[in-house]
Parts: sequence; structure tokens; C-alpha cells
Amino acid sequence: MRSGARKGAARESAVPARALLALIAGSLVLAISVGLRQSFGLFVGPISLDLTLSTGAVGLAVAIQQLLWGATQPFAGMLADKFGTRLVLIPGALAYAAGLAVIAGANGAGSLQLGFGLLIGTGLSGAGFSIVFAAIARAVPAPWRSAAAGIASAGGSIGQFIFAPVGQWLIAHQGWPTSLMIYALIALLMAPLAFALAPAGAAAGPAGGGISLREAIGEACGDRSYWLLNAGFFVCGFHVAFVSTYLPGVAALCGLPPAAGATGLAIIGAANIVGSTLAGVLGGRYPMKWLLAIIYFTRAAAIGVFLVVPRTQTVFLVFALVLGFTWLGTVPLTSGVVATIFGSRYLASLFGIVFFSHQLGAFFGAWLGGRFFDATGSYDIVWQVAGVLAVVAGLLHLPIREHQLVPA
Repeated sequence: MRSGARKGAARESAVPARALLALIAGSLVLAISVGLRQSFGLFVGPISLDLTLSTGAVGLAVAIQQLLWGATQPFAGMLADKFGTRLVLIPGALAYAAGLAVIAGANGAGSLQLGFGLLIGTGLSGAGFSIVFAAIARAVPAPWRSAAAGIASAGGSIGQFIFAPVGQWLIAHQGWPTSLMIYALIALLMAPLAFALAPAGAAAGPAGGGISLREAIGEACGDRSYWLLNAGFFVCGFHVAFVSTYLPGVAALCGLPPAAGATGLAIIGAANIVGSTLAGVLGGRYPMKWLLAIIYFTRAAAIGVFLVVPRTQTVFLVFALVLGFTWLGTVPLTSGVVATIFGSRYLASLFGIVFFSHQLGAFFGAWLGGRFFDATGSYDIVWQVAGVLAVVAGLLHLPIREHQLVPA
């Protein structure tokens, strides 16, 4: 009897080839979608200069992208939960590539809002974290889900590590329009990866206790921990959008060469390969709410130090390194808490709603960064806001209960 139980547990905890294929494909999708997205800050300065637009005007287009990404994410998640991952990932990849092509031919703010905002914003909802994590969660045995989400999240950072210096080189040697067209061709590669991430017949997954999507959303809306997750993830979105959009501009204000901004973004990506993977592994062993609180408190401390010390190149790069360790580690942990409470059946939908909160924060991070820079010539006020929000987010995660309401 005990021998049979041990064999059953071993089979449950083993990672089948199908799960490994989904994990690799999902990591590559995020490497492209997130990696390209996190290097957009390199284009803000050149686009502003060539099109004679203010930093705030370009920042608004990126902010619209963040808002539309979040607003469409729950609906993309619902479609994926009901009809399968391919239905949203392939159109998402096509919209993403089309948006990059539109920006490459932009002649004013309207073109940027169409490309950066509408097309890439909706494209990211089909090729972003919620869709990929849900597909992986259905393919990977429950004991490995947190670690798998951390590895997939690290895939986004591998992309950032690659595309930040590549983007800087392309802009310097080919100009930003050609660089964006090359990015568009790369974005198209996400479409065929959908077939490896979600093969035919891999649609909605297990029954999740037999409850409907409406009932699952009702359970979530009545759960205090779910709302605390939403509030905390708002802060993460504010941080990520502000830093990824304006870090090259921050480097310029510190008197550093243009390459320093790209190096900073690359360091964030490289450090997060370790940070996200570690967060996912630790999330399978320790309460995820404590790990999330530690991440936000660490960000608050790093921002506080950066505001008061002389901003030399060494300080700038060390700051980027610390941010990198905490960068996207929040994503597998936050999705992990959602999966723990509500199961994996409707993870794309329920995490999609939480991600909408993330993108509301991202809208304000991208928009306020440009607005305050145009008004004051500095990003310091936004850094101060980011630091205070990090402390608040850390505190919000402490009372979360990682209790199981719906079978996994």
C-alpha cells in the first residue's frame, strides 16, 4: 500500500516531456514579448527628437499601451480558458508585430498611440504573462508550478538582457525605424511557438471542482486576499513601467553615456534571471506573501538609497542590479497565490484581473514619469512616489491568507 502511494506521488511530481516543452515554449514567448517591451525605453529619446515630440507625448503613448494591455487581459484570459491558448496567442503576436511596424513609420503622436497603445497593448494581452502562465500551469504537475512560473518569468528577463544592448546597437547603426521593423519580425516568431505551448486539444484543462467562470470570479471578488493582491500588483506595475520607460533618461540626467541606459536595462534583465527563478523555487517552499513583502521592501530601500547618494555610474549600475533581483519575481509569486487560492482552471481569467491592476499602475508610472520630467526636468518626484508605494505594497501583503478556496 505504501509502495503504491509512493509510486503515485512520484508520478504526480515528475515533470513529463509535454510539460518541459510547454515550459520552453512559454519562456521563449515571454523572452520575446517582455524582452522587446522592456527595451522600449531606448526608443523614447530618439523618437521624441526626430518627431519633435515631448517626452510626455511619447510617454502617454506607452501609458495607453499599459492601460489597454491591462483592460484587455481579463477578456483574453477568459477566451484562453474557454477556447484554448492558441486562439489568443497567435492573434496577439500578429497585433504586437503590426504595432511595431506602425511605430516604425510613425509621423506624429497619433501613430505612436495606435502602434504603442492600441496594437501592442492588445497584442501583449494575448502574448503576456497571464496566458503563458495558465498554459504552463495546466501542463506542469502542481508541485512544480511555482518553480515553472519562475523559470518562465526569467525567460522574459533573458529577452531583456538580450534586446537591451541589441536595441541600443541597432538604433545607433540602423536608426530607430529600421530597428523597430527588425523587432516586428522577431515578434512574429511568437505565433509558431503557440503550437508547442498549447498543442491541439490542450484547451481549458481540469474541471477545477466543477464551478463555472462566473462562480470563480464571484469567489475571487468576495475574498479579501484577492483584493490585497490587486492593490500590491498595482505598485509593481507602477515600478516596472516607470523604470523600463525612463531608465535611459535617468542615466542621461546622471551625466552618463547613452550606453549606460542600455547597460542598466540589461543588468536588470540579467539579475532577474536569478531573481525570478529563485522566487519561483522559494515560492514552492515558503509562504509567497512573505516573499512578496520582502521584494517590495527591498525595492523601497534601494530607491531610498539611490535618491540620497551621489549618482555615479557605479551607483547607477548597482541600483539596476538590485532592482533586477526584485524585478519580475513578483509575477510568479502573485500568480502562484492566485493559483493556490482558486486553482489553475481559471488562472488566466483570475490572474488576468489582477494583471489589470498591475497595468493601471503601469499607466500611471509611464504617464507621470513623462509629465513630471516635462514640468521639472527631473524624475526625482516620481522616484519618491515609487519608494512610498513600495513600502505600502510590502505592508499590504502581510495580511494575505494563502488558503485554498477552489481545488487546484
